[in-house]
Amino acid sequence: MVAGGVAEGVETRKDVVAPWWRENSKEAYNTGLDALARGLDAWGKSRKGERAGKAVGFPRFKTARARRSVRFTTGAIRVEATRHHVTLPRVGKLKTHESTRKLARRIEASTARILSATVAEDSAGRWHVSFQTIVAAKTRPAHAGRSPHPVVGVDVGVKDLLVVATPDGVEVALVPAPKPYAKVQTRLRALQRKAARQHGPYDPATRIKQRPSKRWVKTQARIGRTHARAAAVRRDALHKATTILAQQHQVNTVETLNTSGMRSAGGAYKKGLNRALADAALAEIRRMLGYKTRWYGTTLVEADRWYPSSKTCSGCGRRKPNLTLADRTYICEHCGLTIGRDLNAAINLARYGRDLTRGEPCPADSGSVAGRGATHKTRPAQAATAGGSETSTRHNTTGVDPTGTAVSQGTAA
Repeated sequence: MVAGGVAEGVETRKDVVAPWWRENSKEAYNTGLDALARGLDAWGKSRKGERAGKAVGFPRFKTARARRSVRFTTGAIRVEATRHHVTLPRVGKLKTHESTRKLARRIEASTARILSATVAEDSAGRWHVSFQTIVAAKTRPAHAGRSPHPVVGVDVGVKDLLVVATPDGVEVALVPAPKPYAKVQTRLRALQRKAARQHGPYDPATRIKQRPSKRWVKTQARIGRTHARAAAVRRDALHKATTILAQQHQVNTVETLNTSGMRSAGGAYKKGLNRALADAALAEIRRMLGYKTRWYGTTLVEADRWYPSSKTCSGCGRRKPNLTLADRTYICEHCGLTIGRDLNAAINLARYGRDLTRGEPCPADSGSVAGRGATHKTRPAQAATAGGSETSTRHNTTGVDPTGTAVSQGTAA
């Protein structure tokens, strides 16, 4: 009776102290607490030196412009049979813009199970729901063709997004960079100048906040849609290119680039290059190949960050320490080989992956890398280490089929 009375008292006080409690889902508060716990954990590990990368600061409150999102882990979370509706706790049934048939078919075949659903708003003001699921191991589609070149090297860049070559020097593919952000620069510049002339939420003269005008809000929405369009074009190009590589070639070799470090210095003198590097999203290629090669049963070889793929001649193996970014053609001073810079790097990467998968010593396993300012020893690359959980939500997967892999599928609501 005492326990029942205490529980009844707590429920009564909830209605008095927090009358809004029953109108909202508990996940709205749990999501914030979970983000705080992750931030504190990252901050603690960074202070102890247990976390790689830049130093992580103490967690701070989100700003009003921060991306709004909530994660549902309990309650009614399901994909409806109509293929265009999903059901979420407290929210109810929602109509989706995209079809959910791929996920629904897997759930009906008992090869997938939903763990959680995350509802988030993008920069264009559109809401998306992403499902974190456990699915049975994916297999290579029957209609996907096999390339006659099982081992390839993939060189990524700003001008040409991907240059794919074989160890024998055959150029398999050349994917030009879509440069979606550069193509919308004129439109963004006009919209941002228009927004600056309108009545915004802050008055620089009086240094106080004010109620923004409807035209300013409308212009900001157009700016968000322009950014979202550029991101969608970039994501589409990356997914198509990496899917073809993962399905058609048995071994793909890529570089482990420090993309954040490449854009960390230079200031105004390097802002054009920094913008182009961000527009290309070079790190996404390796991340996507990581889980897609795991899906389709192929191998991903990650060459070390200090591997001199661009400075090494693919003809004689000598190195050219004075190679700059402006040199788009590689001219060897020893053997006289003249070849495209990116193609030369792709050939060297392909040979690196071929030798590693065969168990042979790689040429880059010894010697220093010239032109870095210090002597660095190239560490052996790792094969098929990428992949794993591509989601940020931690869940207890005890009792799940060992062949299952955590993936996420997003649907625009």
